[in-house]
Amino acid sequence: MTDRCNFRCTYCMPRELFGPDHAFLERSALLSFEEIVRVVRAAAGHGVSKIRLTGGEPLLRRGLPDLVAMIRAVDGIDDIAMTTNGVLLPDLLPDLVQAGLDRVTVSLDAMDPETFLRMADTKVDVGVVLAAIDASVEAGLGTKVNAVVQRGVNEGQIVPLAEMGRDKGVTVRFIEFMDVGSTNRWTPTDVVSAQEILDTIGAVHPLEGADEHRGTAVADTHRYADGGGTVGVIASVTQPFCATCVRARLSAIGELFTCLFASKGHDLRAFLRDERATDPELVEELGRIWGRRTDRYSEVRHQRQHQPADRVEMSYIGG
Repeated sequence: MTDRCNFRCTYCMPRELFGPDHAFLERSALLSFEEIVRVVRAAAGHGVSKIRLTGGEPLLRRGLPDLVAMIRAVDGIDDIAMTTNGVLLPDLLPDLVQAGLDRVTVSLDAMDPETFLRMADTKVDVGVVLAAIDASVEAGLGTKVNAVVQRGVNEGQIVPLAEMGRDKGVTVRFIEFMDVGSTNRWTPTDVVSAQEILDTIGAVHPLEGADEHRGTAVADTHRYADGGGTVGVIASVTQPFCATCVRARLSAIGELFTCLFASKGHDLRAFLRDERATDPELVEELGRIWGRRTDRYSEVRHQRQHQPADRVEMSYIGG
């Protein structure tokens, strides 16, 4: 929806690089809602049924409930989700629910106020995000929490976050710290593996085996042995799932990326703004792009002697 955000999370938009002088996208460069829906409709023609709205912070995009309603009207789309930091969510929830939003994922990396403030680099209190999670649940939306775990920063928050999920009845998904983009100073030693995360939780709240029907889902979901809900891990670094990835990402200016770790996208905006280009041709173009993809960055990450220096930033295409 946008490359702008009201947080400056250190692993996504570090303030020293995304400060007051950073050149964000101009409004005129962004795809219109009508252009976005045109791409959604073409994707639905290939069997896409799930759409996720991301950012930056998607709720900074004015009129977002209108877009949700427009996507809801597309034949074949049966699931609309959004990833958000939650700050603006409670005020917009009634309109989003009425428009047809199905699910919300709230990003939250720590329960401890000081750790939260340090990682999100914000003056917003963690209680604001927790209230947004409660509001989403109360509104009847499918609600999950995403937490990025970085060694030496917030691994002490794994159990508190898991217990928050148990208390609120939401699934917390712990994400291995990834080398998305080129500004978060990632190193392999910063990664807390999914297995270590599960072992940490299981030592306090025993877990049962992973869901055997993961399919194309990115998270391995485990059940608490006492029936206290579920917890998930996304192990893009230690257990790559490139072979089953079915996600394409559309940037705010219409570049289609077939991998989170890509350096370049495919320009759809020029196509969308060409008066001669037809919808059947757009469907064909999407099929051509997807059919030729060879992305498997996570599978070959550790075989590379040098990492690409120009990978697109997470804040630009969504996590």
